[in-house]
This record gives sequence, C-alpha cells and structure tokens, in this order.
Amino acid sequence: MTDDSKTTQVLEPSTAGGSPVGVAVVEPSEALGAGSRTAGNADAMSAAKESLEDYTLRFAPRSYRKWGAGVVATSALGGIAYLADFSIGANIGISYGTVNAIFGIVVAAVVIFATGFPLAYYAARYNIDLDLITRGSGFGYYGSVVTNVIFATFTFIFFALEGSIMAQGLELGLGIPQWLGYAASTLIVIPLVIYGMKALSKLQVWTTPLWLLLMVVPVGYLVISHPDSIGEFFAFTGKSGAEGTNLASVMLAAGVCLSLMAQIAEQIDYLRFMPPKTAENRGAWWRAVILAGPGWVIFGAIKQIVGMFIAIYLIATLDPAASAHANEPVHQFLGVYQEMMPAWLAMTLAVVLVVISQIKINVTNAYSGSLAWTNSFTRITKSYPGRMVFVVVNLVIALVLMEANMFEFLNTILGFYANCAMAWVVTVASDIAINKYLLKISPKVPEFRRGMLYAVNPVGFVSMLVSAVISIAVFFGAFGSAVQPYSPIFAVGLALVLPPALAVLTRGKYYLRRSDDGIDLPMFDADGNPSDAKLLCHVTGLEFERPDMVRSAQDGPDGEPQFISSLALSTDKSGGLVLPAQK
Repeated sequence: MTDDSKTTQVLEPSTAGGSPVGVAVVEPSEALGAGSRTAGNADAMSAAKESLEDYTLRFAPRSYRKWGAGVVATSALGGIAYLADFSIGANIGISYGTVNAIFGIVVAAVVIFATGFPLAYYAARYNIDLDLITRGSGFGYYGSVVTNVIFATFTFIFFALEGSIMAQGLELGLGIPQWLGYAASTLIVIPLVIYGMKALSKLQVWTTPLWLLLMVVPVGYLVISHPDSIGEFFAFTGKSGAEGTNLASVMLAAGVCLSLMAQIAEQIDYLRFMPPKTAENRGAWWRAVILAGPGWVIFGAIKQIVGMFIAIYLIATLDPAASAHANEPVHQFLGVYQEMMPAWLAMTLAVVLVVISQIKINVTNAYSGSLAWTNSFTRITKSYPGRMVFVVVNLVIALVLMEANMFEFLNTILGFYANCAMAWVVTVASDIAINKYLLKISPKVPEFRRGMLYAVNPVGFVSMLVSAVISIAVFFGAFGSAVQPYSPIFAVGLALVLPPALAVLTRGKYYLRRSDDGIDLPMFDADGNPSDAKLLCHVTGLEFERPDMVRSAQDGPDGEPQFISSLALSTDKSGGLVLPAQK
C-alpha cells in the first residue's frame, strides 16, 4: 500500500451527527485540475444529483440512508404487491392440477429462498445493488452488463404483465378499452418514480395496510363460508385429468414460478438502503433482511396458492363462460367480493385492489429497470444520459408488450425467461456461498469499482452463459421431450457447480485487477459497516464516502495524490484516471 496517509484529504463526520467539521471548504472550480476537465465530468456531475438519480451507479452512502430497518423492509415488501402471482398460480393449477402445482410452487420457493439469502445479505451489509454485487462475484466490471440486461428484461416483462392486469380491471370496472388502459397504467407510474427511494418508501408504507385488507378479507371469507371449496381445491386435476403427483408436471410448474427469481434484485434495490448493523439493532436488522430479502418468496408462494384456490373455486361454481377468466385477478376477486356485498361495491373494491397493487409493483419495476439500463449504458458508452431517460425506455418496451397481448402467452414467456434468471442469480449465489466462504478463492468483500476489477471474469460469466444456453435448449426440446420439463434442474445445477469449478481452474486469477486502491484509510468501521469517512473527488469537486473512492492515476499539481469516485471513473472516456493493474 502506498504511503498516502499524510496527504489524504479526509472529511471526518462530526461526532454530533451534523456536517463534517475541521475541514476547509473546497470549491469545485478549485478542486478540478486542468487535466480533470474531461468530457465525462459533466456526466459525472449530472449523475451526482442524488435527489433524482438515487445512487444509480454506485454505493449508497450512509449519509443518505436515514430510514430504519422496518421502513426499508416495508418498502421492499410493498414491491411484491403484484397480482401476477395470482395469475401464475391459477395458470399452473389449471394446467397441471392442484397437487402438482403446489409441489412446483414449494420447489421454486425453496430454490429462490436459498439463492436469495446471500445476495440480500451482501446488499444490506455493503449497501450495493445486485449489479455491483455481480461485478465482484465472478463477472467482472463489464461482464455483469449482460446480467443487467437480463434484469431489465425482467422488469419490463413484469411491468407489462401487471399493466395488463390493471387494464383488465379498468375495462371491467370503468369500461375503459384495454389499449387505453395499457397506456394509462404506464403513464401513471412516471411521476411516482422520479424521486426514487424517498418517494417510493412513502408510497409503499402508506398503501400497504389497505392492500392487505382488500386481499386477505375476501380469501378468509371464502374459506369460512364455503369449507367444501377446500376439498374441491385439492381434488382438482387440471387439464390433464390425471390424478396423483407427476414429476414432469411438478417441474413444469416450478419452472414458471422460478421466472420470479430475479425479483430478489428488486428487493435489493431497497435493501441497499438498510442502516448500518450494530449491536443495538442486530435483531431488527436481520429480521428485515431475511423477511424483505429472500422472505419475499414466502408471500409470493402464498399468493400463488391463493390465486389457484380462487380460480378453481370459480371454475367449480360458475358457468364455463365466466370461468374462462378465472386466471385474471380482477375476475378472481370480483367473484369473491360479489358473494360478500352488493355488486356495485364488489366491483369498486375489485378495481381499487387491482389499481393499488399495480401501482405498488410497477413503480418498483420502472425504478429498478431504470437503474439496470442506466448502469449498463453508462459503463459501455462512458456517458450518463440520466436515469429518467431509461424510465421512459423501459415503459415504452413494456407498453409494446402489453399491446401485443403477452398475457395470452404467460406460461411460455415466463418458462423461457426463468432459465436466464436462474442462471444469473444462482451463479452469483454460488460464488458468494462457495467461492467466497467455503473455498475462499473469491474476495470476501465485494468489489465494484472500475480499475479494481478485470473487464470480464470467466468464473461467473462463462458459468452463467453455459447454464443459460443449455437449460434454454432443454426447455425448447433440443434433448428430447422426456428431458424438456427439467430445464430448471439444468439451469440451477450447472450454475451451482460451474463457478467453483472454474474458480479452482483459474485459481481466482480474474477476480481482482488490483488489491490496493491506493487509499490508506480503513474501508469499514469498528462494527464492520462501510466507513462513512469522506474523501474529495478531484473530478467532480464533491465529497464521497470511503467505499466509493479509489486513488486517481492523475496526481495533483504538486505531485500529491488525488482521489476519484466510482461515479467519475465510470464516465472517464480516456481511461487516464484508472490505476494500472498490479503486477
């Protein structure tokens, strides 16, 4: 490590919790040397507008993370208010029967929980999103771009799915044509996403009690008032009509549910704002991480089973024409509400439930999608157009999917997509759990900064591509119809085994381009949380917390070391500020 401690410009936080003390104010114009005024400087300054950009490209600093663990968890769980689970449960129940569908849901839930836990922990502990985790968990600085595209695809597929459900509700309740409902469900989200976590946390906390009431009460009423519906539910055999458990049907059902695996990335977009873990908040911190991280799938599995239960009830009690809509959540809840109250009130509440649910999830889809697109675009082009540009891009793609009536092809779309999501998430989880903790080949502390990582690390990048390509080939029958239902096993199995195998084969050579970031200050505080000591970025003239900083390859006018934020490095087109690789 270089001996820079004597000249390091450190802005220590005040012990009173106020502004930094004992440090001279440096104007941006003074902090910028002649060589620092690069074309990327304007992009870096634009991205630094935290109120709108919400730490799109980087570590979420402690100075911004003012929410308690409970608020963060509630906000994160607000994002799983989506009604697609009810459709997914209904579709797989109708296709494969109740027993097979339930087993499929349980299999998917176990896989999602197990793989989501290490990712959620890293996000909350180190305050970084899943893209930044992925970079240092076997993919490299540019290698994780492909996983960002996978995640962005997840957000617009599910935005389109949820928007379609909202349009169904608006058509049924208000007579609005579906094409217009698609547009309305898209446009209503934009103003809610502008201010990122600050606005989303309030929206999710305020709307959750009403959402829970509208969802739980009718299901409870149905179970209590129609106890015979439980027996009919478990006796339902689906389209096949075959009784008993069939492994192929279970795996087909699990494959559809596993398409939701990428939901952990949306949970992490909230969990990265968790407060530091201390002895005082340890219990609350862990409960929030587990419940709002991998625990989301518990609520998701319950919703899938409830959606299946209501759909089967409607099929058993309504005429065939009405049961054709049994997989549409608005018809599901309307059917139950109508047994509890007058028709006009039932319709009103069904529409209100659908609208609240879709707004709660689609603000998250739009927000997370904008982060993913922006991150990828900035790394590839070294320019920063602003997060809001990609909010619009994501919503336009989703709107096109809605107008193309993707709802009719739900099982096929989700079954195909699941293979990509599983290959990515399981690869990262395998690197964290096995390569970091068991084999200790992968650096335990996640690294995300440009210059510290190789462009591509074959450990994760190759593992993900191989598992995705093979499982997709299996999904489309390349290895025969007998193997076709088991594509999830190939995706999960290969993504679990390949990262440790390649890490051993490459001896961990491609994880770190540098192990020394040139800053002689500890990265973590006494509790193991990312340090909140601040350093001055010589490119932007702004202060950034220690984990976000590296030494710049450009020294000051008197030969003194200068420091640069990961934000400014990401838009450095010349590469002249990136430290050379260590030999």
